[in-house]
Amino acid sequence: MGIVNKHTKINRADIYPDHFGRRKFKNNLFLGTVIFFSLITISFVFLIIGTLVVKGYHQINWAFFTQTPPDTFTAMMAKSSGQLIPGGIINGITGTLYLVAIASLIAIPFGILIGIYLYENSSKRYASFIRDITDVLQGVPSIVVGLIVYLWVVVHITRGYSVLAGSTALAIMMLPLIIRSTEEAMKMIPDTLKEAAIALGTPYYKVVLRVLIPTSFSGIMTGILLAISRIMGETAPLMLTTLGNPAINWNITKPVSAVPLLIWQFYNDPNMVDLIWSSTLFLMGFVLILNLLAKWIAAKRNF
Repeated sequence: MGIVNKHTKINRADIYPDHFGRRKFKNNLFLGTVIFFSLITISFVFLIIGTLVVKGYHQINWAFFTQTPPDTFTAMMAKSSGQLIPGGIINGITGTLYLVAIASLIAIPFGILIGIYLYENSSKRYASFIRDITDVLQGVPSIVVGLIVYLWVVVHITRGYSVLAGSTALAIMMLPLIIRSTEEAMKMIPDTLKEAAIALGTPYYKVVLRVLIPTSFSGIMTGILLAISRIMGETAPLMLTTLGNPAINWNITKPVSAVPLLIWQFYNDPNMVDLIWSSTLFLMGFVLILNLLAKWIAAKRNF
């Protein structure tokens, strides 16, 4: 029987080869299963993107971004002759940007202020109540938000469908994301940074404007971009608040169109099927750019 040197490194795999062999097999099996299901999940994303690109790129041209949609007869004649459907979705593009801009003007200031309040008063009962309401609001279906805004704004304020009503509905949907992202971004700021500013005699409002918000800017901006990405594709609340408009409109008290509304309208017209794919491709590409921009900002500032 040989003598084992105390400096000799003993490999447990040599002592229990069967045990470690089974563990290695189980690890490889689990890794393979994860990779398999991950590939299945990713494949659906590529299938969706591929389908949109193949069916939608034909209609992407200069007229698509500069003209309004054609009428049913014009689309039918172009389709029957094998030509591209004339016209575009400029009224939907401008309407979407208009709605998002006004909704952002409403939601961003309120969302940031509420997020700062929750950060500064996290242990208070009222702050906990607001946080719970925010979580509930985030889970409310968009059609319910559109119905509530219809009763509040469309019926009693504008007395009709309008940009203001649609922007209000979208702003309500943006608020929860901005509030929570602002609060979480503020939590990542070292307490010593704020204490140093206060110790220098800086007024509190300047501490907020010059220290808290600039330091947490990337986290706040990421939440804002994600909130905008969420509302870009909403259709249900706009059907109850803006209804749509065949022309470009800049009057805040009048109806306006949007890309999701145009997609729904094209869906109800068999002659406009080609414009459905191109409009969806444009909307998906725009939202994808916003999400990539949010990730880039977050990675750049290490948030």
